[in-house]
Amino acid sequence: MNINKVLIERLLSEAGITIDGKESFDIRIKNSKFYERVLRDGSIGLGESYMEGWWECDALDDFFCQLFLKQIEKKFSDNFSLKLQIFKTKLFNLQTKSKSQCAIESHYDIGNDLYSKMLDPLMMYSCGYWKNATTLKEAQEQKLKLICEKLHLKPGQKVLDIGCGWGGFAYYAAKNYKVNVVGITISKEQHELAKKRCNGLNVEIRFQDYRDIDEQFDRIVSIGMLEHVGHKNYTTFMETINKNLNDTGICLLHFIGGNETNLALDSWINKYIFPNGLIPSLAQIGKAMENQLIIEDLHNIGIHYDKTLMAWYMNFKNSWNEIKENYNNTFYLKWIFYLMSSAASFRSRRLSLWQIVIRKPGLLVEYESVRF
Repeated sequence: MNINKVLIERLLSEAGITIDGKESFDIRIKNSKFYERVLRDGSIGLGESYMEGWWECDALDDFFCQLFLKQIEKKFSDNFSLKLQIFKTKLFNLQTKSKSQCAIESHYDIGNDLYSKMLDPLMMYSCGYWKNATTLKEAQEQKLKLICEKLHLKPGQKVLDIGCGWGGFAYYAAKNYKVNVVGITISKEQHELAKKRCNGLNVEIRFQDYRDIDEQFDRIVSIGMLEHVGHKNYTTFMETINKNLNDTGICLLHFIGGNETNLALDSWINKYIFPNGLIPSLAQIGKAMENQLIIEDLHNIGIHYDKTLMAWYMNFKNSWNEIKENYNNTFYLKWIFYLMSSAASFRSRRLSLWQIVIRKPGLLVEYESVRF
């Protein structure tokens, strides 16, 4: 009897998953070493064995959703990689300027061809807003409109975009709201493309770390950046906002949030997708704001990320033949695993997407929340 197989079958059965079953979320094992590897290495073993073709699943997103709804992943013992990551993040600042640079390069500089095919025309690599939208393009434009309206943008205002990506927000805000935008990024690929995208608009794209900003802005926005800041730097991040936001200004933070406080990412995600990243909890962000900033509005649009990720998945899959010469099949399976497991995390409400509007304390003017 293969005791490892029995244990895995028992855990999967708790989530309604059957090995070689008939449901689309059931899995097929092609290498018997799979069982031992997953029990020994946890999420890294599960992800790496998928990348190596040891198992298959017709609906990987549903497979993960089944697991997450029953919290099966918590029944695996913490593997050595996760324990080591937690130890390192407690002891060291893994998101210093130099380490952040390396981490960003490993994910965002792997090819604009990939991201241009996978994302919408403005290349927004963050959750779209699907209310009143039927396409990815419309969902991202609705998200940008929602952010701009929450910021109460007015012509001529000076706006800082921390972690500006490929310039999508800067382009949209400058064009549609006639504001002056300074976008900062530490991705070389994003920096170059964002400058081209925003050419001719009142936009300045800088290759700059957020910790080096020292000037006043009417508005500050950060879209999908807090996930790269790290728990040792949350207070520094909020100090940066406090220092650079004028006394009547408004700031909006758009970020993935977890339901519990953690000090490390999932081991596979940390190794292969977002090195040294961290999903913050509201408790961590609230603590970092103490005596500096106050929350005016809190909006969870996490259910929209599932649909966004599925749209990215379809774009990636449908365009693979156009870009595969720059990658390999292992990368293809890795990216599918990443997108599908991420979609399941939001579908199961394991993760949320928070939009938080914040201001400096002391301003006796009621903030008018925006929803549409």
